[in-house]
Amino acid sequence: MNIVVSDELRTIAPQYVGAAIEADVTNAPTQPELWAEITRLTQELRASFDTTSIKERAGVKATRAAYKAAGKDPSRYRPSCEQLCRRVLQGKELYTIDALVDLGNAVSMMCGYTVAVLDRDKIQGDTLTLGIGREGEPYEAIGRGPLNIACMPVFRDTEGGIATPTSDNVRTQCDMGTKRVLVIINGYDGRRESLDDAAAYAADMLRRYAMAKNLVTSVFA
Repeated sequence: MNIVVSDELRTIAPQYVGAAIEADVTNAPTQPELWAEITRLTQELRASFDTTSIKERAGVKATRAAYKAAGKDPSRYRPSCEQLCRRVLQGKELYTIDALVDLGNAVSMMCGYTVAVLDRDKIQGDTLTLGIGREGEPYEAIGRGPLNIACMPVFRDTEGGIATPTSDNVRTQCDMGTKRVLVIINGYDGRRESLDDAAAYAADMLRRYAMAKNLVTSVFA
Protein backbone atom coordinates (compact mmCIF):
# COMPACT_ATOMS: atom_id res chain seq x y z
CA MET A 1 0.00 0.00 0.00
CA ASN A 2 1.31 3.42 -1.00
CA ILE A 3 0.32 6.19 1.42
CA VAL A 4 0.63 9.85 0.44
CA VAL A 5 0.47 12.71 2.93
CA SER A 6 -1.11 15.68 1.18
CA ASP A 7 0.14 19.25 1.37
CA GLU A 8 -3.10 20.32 3.07
CA LEU A 9 -2.42 17.85 5.90
CA ARG A 10 1.15 19.08 6.20
CA THR A 11 -0.12 22.63 6.73
CA ILE A 12 -1.90 21.61 9.95
CA ALA A 13 0.55 18.94 11.15
CA PRO A 14 3.97 19.38 9.50
CA GLN A 15 5.55 17.00 12.01
CA TYR A 16 3.16 14.12 11.21
CA VAL A 17 4.64 10.66 10.74
CA GLY A 18 2.71 7.42 10.35
CA ALA A 19 3.33 3.68 10.33
CA ALA A 20 1.49 1.14 8.18
CA ILE A 21 1.42 -2.60 8.79
CA GLU A 22 0.05 -5.03 6.21
CA ALA A 23 -0.39 -8.73 6.93
CA ASP A 24 -2.33 -11.86 6.14
CA VAL A 25 -4.39 -12.66 9.23
CA THR A 26 -6.98 -14.93 10.76
CA ASN A 27 -9.51 -13.04 12.83
CA ALA A 28 -11.12 -14.77 15.83
CA PRO A 29 -12.91 -14.09 19.10
CA THR A 30 -10.63 -12.35 21.58
CA GLN A 31 -8.47 -14.75 23.54
CA PRO A 32 -8.15 -14.51 27.34
CA GLU A 33 -4.45 -13.66 26.94
CA LEU A 34 -5.29 -10.62 24.79
CA TRP A 35 -7.94 -9.48 27.24
CA ALA A 36 -5.41 -9.84 30.07
CA GLU A 37 -3.08 -7.54 28.12
CA ILE A 38 -5.86 -4.99 27.73
CA THR A 39 -6.60 -5.23 31.45
CA ARG A 40 -2.93 -4.55 32.22
CA LEU A 41 -2.93 -1.49 29.96
CA THR A 42 -6.14 -0.29 31.57
CA GLN A 43 -4.53 -0.46 35.01
CA GLU A 44 -1.47 1.43 33.78
CA LEU A 45 -3.62 4.18 32.29
CA ARG A 46 -5.58 4.62 35.51
CA ALA A 47 -2.34 4.84 37.47
CA SER A 48 -0.91 7.54 35.18
CA PHE A 49 -3.77 9.75 33.96
CA ASP A 50 -7.22 11.09 34.70
CA THR A 51 -9.88 12.43 32.33
CA THR A 52 -8.24 15.87 32.35
CA SER A 53 -4.55 14.97 32.14
CA ILE A 54 -5.08 12.45 29.32
CA LYS A 55 -5.38 15.43 26.97
CA GLU A 56 -1.73 16.21 27.74
CA ARG A 57 -0.44 12.81 26.62
CA ALA A 58 1.81 13.57 23.66
CA GLY A 59 -0.10 11.69 20.96
CA VAL A 60 -3.51 12.85 22.15
CA LYS A 61 -2.38 16.47 22.56
CA ALA A 62 -0.86 16.58 19.08
CA THR A 63 -3.94 15.04 17.44
CA ARG A 64 -6.18 17.55 19.20
CA ALA A 65 -3.89 20.35 18.02
CA ALA A 66 -4.20 19.11 14.41
CA TYR A 67 -7.99 19.20 14.72
CA LYS A 68 -7.89 22.76 16.02
CA ALA A 69 -5.50 23.85 13.26
CA ALA A 70 -7.88 22.40 10.65
CA GLY A 71 -10.90 24.09 12.27
CA LYS A 72 -12.44 21.06 14.02
CA ASP A 73 -13.49 21.00 17.68
CA PRO A 74 -11.57 18.07 19.27
CA SER A 75 -13.83 18.04 22.31
CA ARG A 76 -16.92 17.53 20.17
CA TYR A 77 -15.24 15.11 17.77
CA ARG A 78 -12.75 13.41 20.07
CA PRO A 79 -9.93 11.37 18.55
CA SER A 80 -10.57 7.65 19.06
CA CYS A 81 -7.58 7.18 21.37
CA GLU A 82 -8.87 9.91 23.67
CA GLN A 83 -12.38 8.42 23.55
CA LEU A 84 -11.01 5.01 24.48
CA CYS A 85 -8.80 6.27 27.29
CA ARG A 86 -11.51 8.51 28.74
CA ARG A 87 -13.86 5.54 28.93
CA VAL A 88 -11.24 3.60 30.89
CA LEU A 89 -10.46 6.58 33.13
CA GLN A 90 -14.15 7.08 33.88
CA GLY A 91 -14.15 3.59 35.34
CA LYS A 92 -16.19 2.08 32.53
CA GLU A 93 -15.46 -1.33 31.11
CA LEU A 94 -14.39 -1.89 27.53
CA TYR A 95 -16.37 -4.14 25.21
CA THR A 96 -14.69 -7.04 23.49
CA ILE A 97 -15.36 -7.16 19.74
CA ASP A 98 -12.88 -9.53 18.11
CA ALA A 99 -9.14 -10.07 18.03
CA LEU A 100 -8.33 -7.47 15.35
CA VAL A 101 -10.44 -4.69 16.84
CA ASP A 102 -9.34 -5.40 20.40
CA LEU A 103 -5.64 -5.58 19.61
CA GLY A 104 -5.99 -2.25 17.80
CA ASN A 105 -7.43 -0.80 21.00
CA ALA A 106 -4.53 -2.26 22.95
CA VAL A 107 -2.02 -0.60 20.63
CA SER A 108 -3.81 2.72 20.97
CA MET A 109 -3.79 2.54 24.77
CA MET A 110 -0.13 1.54 24.76
CA CYS A 111 1.11 4.43 22.60
CA GLY A 112 -1.47 7.21 22.87
CA TYR A 113 -1.94 7.35 19.09
CA THR A 114 -5.05 6.85 17.00
CA VAL A 115 -4.95 3.48 15.25
CA ALA A 116 -6.95 2.46 12.18
CA VAL A 117 -7.54 -1.28 11.68
CA LEU A 118 -8.82 -1.82 8.15
CA ASP A 119 -9.75 -4.78 5.95
CA ARG A 120 -7.17 -4.49 3.17
CA ASP A 121 -9.36 -6.34 0.66
CA LYS A 122 -12.13 -3.76 1.06
CA ILE A 123 -9.84 -0.84 0.24
CA GLN A 124 -10.18 0.34 -3.35
CA GLY A 125 -6.88 0.83 -5.17
CA ASP A 126 -3.29 0.63 -4.01
CA THR A 127 -2.86 4.22 -2.80
CA LEU A 128 -4.27 6.04 0.20
CA THR A 129 -4.08 9.83 0.54
CA LEU A 130 -4.16 11.55 3.92
CA GLY A 131 -5.97 14.84 3.50
CA ILE A 132 -8.64 17.01 5.11
CA GLY A 133 -12.37 16.29 5.02
CA ARG A 134 -14.68 18.54 2.99
CA GLU A 135 -18.12 19.95 3.72
CA GLY A 136 -20.81 17.46 2.79
CA GLU A 137 -18.37 14.63 2.15
CA PRO A 138 -20.21 11.34 2.87
CA TYR A 139 -18.79 9.18 5.63
CA GLU A 140 -20.43 6.31 7.56
CA ALA A 141 -18.55 5.90 10.85
CA ILE A 142 -18.42 2.63 12.76
CA GLY A 143 -20.80 2.81 15.70
CA ARG A 144 -21.73 6.45 14.97
CA GLY A 145 -23.53 6.52 11.65
CA PRO A 146 -23.08 9.54 9.35
CA LEU A 147 -20.12 11.62 10.55
CA ASN A 148 -19.32 15.20 9.60
CA ILE A 149 -15.66 14.88 8.59
CA ALA A 150 -15.29 18.45 7.31
CA CYS A 151 -12.01 19.91 8.60
CA MET A 152 -10.94 16.51 9.95
CA PRO A 153 -7.89 14.48 8.83
CA VAL A 154 -9.03 11.61 6.61
CA PHE A 155 -7.47 8.77 4.65
CA ARG A 156 -9.11 8.30 1.25
CA ASP A 157 -8.98 5.46 -1.26
CA THR A 158 -10.31 5.77 -4.81
CA GLU A 159 -13.92 5.74 -3.54
CA GLY A 160 -13.60 8.18 -0.64
CA GLY A 161 -12.82 8.43 3.04
CA ILE A 162 -12.08 5.26 4.98
CA ALA A 163 -10.42 6.39 8.22
CA THR A 164 -10.28 9.46 10.45
CA PRO A 165 -8.76 9.89 13.91
CA THR A 166 -12.31 9.93 15.30
CA SER A 167 -13.65 6.77 13.66
CA ASP A 168 -13.01 4.34 10.82
CA ASN A 169 -15.56 3.89 8.02
CA VAL A 170 -17.91 0.90 8.01
CA ARG A 171 -17.00 0.28 4.36
CA THR A 172 -13.52 -1.00 5.26
CA GLN A 173 -14.12 -2.34 8.76
CA CYS A 174 -12.76 -5.74 9.74
CA ASP A 175 -14.99 -8.69 10.51
CA MET A 176 -14.59 -12.42 11.05
CA GLY A 177 -14.03 -12.90 7.34
CA THR A 178 -11.07 -10.52 7.16
CA LYS A 179 -8.04 -12.21 5.61
CA ARG A 180 -5.75 -9.22 5.04
CA VAL A 181 -5.38 -6.27 7.36
CA LEU A 182 -3.93 -2.78 7.11
CA VAL A 183 -3.11 -1.15 10.44
CA ILE A 184 -2.24 2.57 10.41
CA ILE A 185 -0.70 4.24 13.46
CA ASN A 186 -0.88 8.04 13.42
CA GLY A 187 1.97 9.93 15.05
CA TYR A 188 0.73 13.50 14.99
CA ASP A 189 3.43 14.42 17.51
CA GLY A 190 6.19 13.42 15.08
CA ARG A 191 8.04 11.29 17.62
CA ARG A 192 9.65 8.62 15.44
CA GLU A 193 10.98 6.52 18.33
CA SER A 194 7.52 6.30 19.90
CA LEU A 195 6.01 5.42 16.53
CA ASP A 196 8.57 2.66 15.95
CA ASP A 197 7.82 1.21 19.40
CA ALA A 198 4.10 1.27 18.67
CA ALA A 199 4.57 -0.40 15.28
CA ALA A 200 6.72 -3.14 16.80
CA TYR A 201 4.12 -3.73 19.51
CA ALA A 202 1.32 -3.87 16.92
CA ALA A 203 3.26 -6.35 14.77
CA ASP A 204 3.84 -8.57 17.79
CA MET A 205 0.15 -8.44 18.72
CA LEU A 206 -0.86 -9.35 15.17
CA ARG A 207 1.43 -12.36 15.20
CA ARG A 208 0.29 -13.55 18.62
CA TYR A 209 -3.45 -12.99 18.34
CA ALA A 210 -4.27 -12.92 14.62
CA MET A 211 -1.76 -15.47 13.33
CA ALA A 212 -0.22 -12.79 11.08
CA LYS A 213 1.95 -13.89 8.17
CA ASN A 214 3.71 -12.00 5.37
CA LEU A 215 3.84 -8.97 7.63
CA VAL A 216 5.29 -5.77 6.20
CA THR A 217 5.81 -2.53 8.16
CA SER A 218 6.53 0.83 6.56
CA VAL A 219 6.84 4.40 7.80
CA PHE A 220 5.49 7.39 5.85
CA ALA A 221 5.51 11.14 6.31
